[in-house]
Amino acid sequence: MSLSKKEQSVSRQGLLASYRPLPNIADEMIDPSGAVRPGWETLLHKLDQIGPEKLATRLARANQYLHDAGVFYRVYDENGTQEREWPLAHIPILINEDDWREITLGLAQRADLLEDIVADIYGENRLIRDGLLPPDLIASNPEFLHPVAGIKPASGHFLHFCAFELGRGPNGQWWVLGDRTQAPSGAGFALENRVATTRALSDISGAMNVHRLAGFFKDFRDSLQSLIHDQQGRAAILTPGPNNETYFEHAYIARYLGIMLLEGDDLTVTKGRVMVRTVSGLKPVDVLWRRMDAAYMDPLELKADSWIGTPGMVSALRQRSVSLVNALGSGILETRALLAFLPAISQALHDRDLALPSIATWWCGQENERKQVMDRLNQMMVGPAMSTRLAFEDVNATVLGSALDDEARKALLDRLRQDGRGLVGQEAVKLSTTPVYVDGKLEPRPFVLRVFAARHKDGWSFMPGGFARVGFTLDTAAIAMQRGGQAADVWITSSGPVRKDTLLPREDDTFRRNVPGTLPSRSAENLMWMGRYIERAEGTARILRACHARYAEAANMELPLLTEMRDHLKSLGVNLDTAIPKGLQRSIDGAMLSAGRIRDRFSPDGWLALRDLSKTIHRFQDVVSPGDDTTRAMTIILRKLAGFSGLVHENMYRFTGWRFLEIGRRLERGIQMANILSTFSRNDAADGALEMLLEIGDSVMTHRRQYSVYSGRLSVLDLLALDPLNPRSIIFQLNALKTEFSLLPSREPGANMPEFSKKVLRLHTDLAIIEAIDLTPEKLSTLAFEIGTLSDTISDTYFA
Repeated sequence: MSLSKKEQSVSRQGLLASYRPLPNIADEMIDPSGAVRPGWETLLHKLDQIGPEKLATRLARANQYLHDAGVFYRVYDENGTQEREWPLAHIPILINEDDWREITLGLAQRADLLEDIVADIYGENRLIRDGLLPPDLIASNPEFLHPVAGIKPASGHFLHFCAFELGRGPNGQWWVLGDRTQAPSGAGFALENRVATTRALSDISGAMNVHRLAGFFKDFRDSLQSLIHDQQGRAAILTPGPNNETYFEHAYIARYLGIMLLEGDDLTVTKGRVMVRTVSGLKPVDVLWRRMDAAYMDPLELKADSWIGTPGMVSALRQRSVSLVNALGSGILETRALLAFLPAISQALHDRDLALPSIATWWCGQENERKQVMDRLNQMMVGPAMSTRLAFEDVNATVLGSALDDEARKALLDRLRQDGRGLVGQEAVKLSTTPVYVDGKLEPRPFVLRVFAARHKDGWSFMPGGFARVGFTLDTAAIAMQRGGQAADVWITSSGPVRKDTLLPREDDTFRRNVPGTLPSRSAENLMWMGRYIERAEGTARILRACHARYAEAANMELPLLTEMRDHLKSLGVNLDTAIPKGLQRSIDGAMLSAGRIRDRFSPDGWLALRDLSKTIHRFQDVVSPGDDTTRAMTIILRKLAGFSGLVHENMYRFTGWRFLEIGRRLERGIQMANILSTFSRNDAADGALEMLLEIGDSVMTHRRQYSVYSGRLSVLDLLALDPLNPRSIIFQLNALKTEFSLLPSREPGANMPEFSKKVLRLHTDLAIIEAIDLTPEKLSTLAFEIGTLSDTISDTYFA
């Protein structure tokens, strides 16, 4: 789309007028002649048409989406770890499809070269034999994994999913700054970048014919499925767990592709085959897209102190029973010093130069190369040869020669002479800039483009744009996400309409409804405990509301009824004298923790509702006073709990996961009701105890309708313990548990009734035939204990 001269004039008077590109540095928006590139002209013109106020509203909409979706990045600093909201740079980076085609052709060639190199390193070692790779660079490399040498991947390939870090030099040429072959991150964040940016600029992206990302992920999902051995096998994503900096992405991709997200402890190796622990027993896994570093994968043969790996994984690789994406040991290709040898290796193996060259690199373990680095130190960045990080990311270990004083320069030269093998020199290239929207105007910021490649049966496919890291300041070190960098969407634009790819099949495709996937035991355990924590929070909030309402009326927290309730709550870890007790916060935080461990199985709406609940309870902590304030606060909490429960329980597919969530709720409600009845239905309970029980049990209106003649404590016991139609009664919980237990998968087909089913049947039968008059406090207390043992039996059966 081209603009008229009048439109160009309007655009140059708007956002473009505020833009001052940096001298002698390539800029994505400005071509070498100083003219605005056509795609950028269109984008700026349309942004100017929106106007500053409406544009600010649109960009805020993108931020709100990311906030609501819970997109975060984990930051590590001197204070430990914390979740940082995803930092979106709102203006996308534009690349036209002709330029993109040249980039991807060069990267496809490079990916094939890297495949051949890693196959040789762990295979015949011809590159070392022929002098194309120094033995030291491999033998002393921490990324070289001796136990996997000689193992041929079951898939036939070492590399299936790669990423490449690209930057432009001052002359506008693209350079490869680094290769990502270990466990490349960012693909899921690219999807979220696209969704958020589209929320703000959907009309513009549609008019500019931006290529969609879904087709890339569909092809890759199909490639993963094609590696499965048989109908019993499955593919999964392997994550280090919720404490990993990019865990959100792991969960997001798993949910997006519809495949399991597993941790190392979910897996075991049996008879040379990788199996996942599920509530239905051990099930085979044929394909693992690993998102953890290779060294942590197997504590038996690799990193012995790894707590996140799976013992025996290397043994399974020798058996060729599992395919890893990417193969163990492929991280050696990320070694910074290796870039120095790629040009010669490309000539030797493929008889051609690299179409997309690497940043100029010299390994200082060679005399001539070391001398070049020392002679040209002012134009060099010098850092650890074995580092797998980009120079600008590794600011604590990489130095810029031109920035050194005389003493530091002398020390570096001495180090180069003494320890050249441990150092690498790279040309100090100034990265090109891209416009960033700052306070209503455009400012240039350095950026690095990350391009994702996935193997399919015919070669390599590339995500059409999607992800770039942009500096928060002009300092290139500020590009790194850990140092405050931002992320930008990348639009590959076309001159004509683009394919509207989705992960859904075409309307004319045949389909088969699959049985829902097996449920890992860890996921089932977290679902059950999330149900328990939510129900515990609801029960506590109901008690607190009832107590503080009475305190507000009497202005006396020492009423006998409240004194008894204080003792009851104390046994639950809840302090009645605090408006918002820590015990209530812990229950909601526990639900958050359990939900966070199963993000791949949790709907975005459910997660948003739970986050809102957590934020509300913590916000109340400092502003709510005992009495009326707390009563109103608990009403709000109960309303939000009901909203969360409605979202989760009404929208969740009725398969095994839902059953464990429901079991958790029913167990906790039964335990709480039995406990509180044992304390407050005594003959000598304080005045008002029965009325409070009905209020806590949300059964005041039902009691008035059901019992025309008030018969004191027995009617309350009947309604809250024995009425099978009251969803708050104990017998109702046991009946629900009996139903859900009968539908749980059998660990031993053909075996007798499992122990937990026998227990709940006995409890239900005993309660069904008892009379209210026989429900003594001792029997209710024992009943609460027995219901609690059901949880232990379930855990022993399915989670141990």
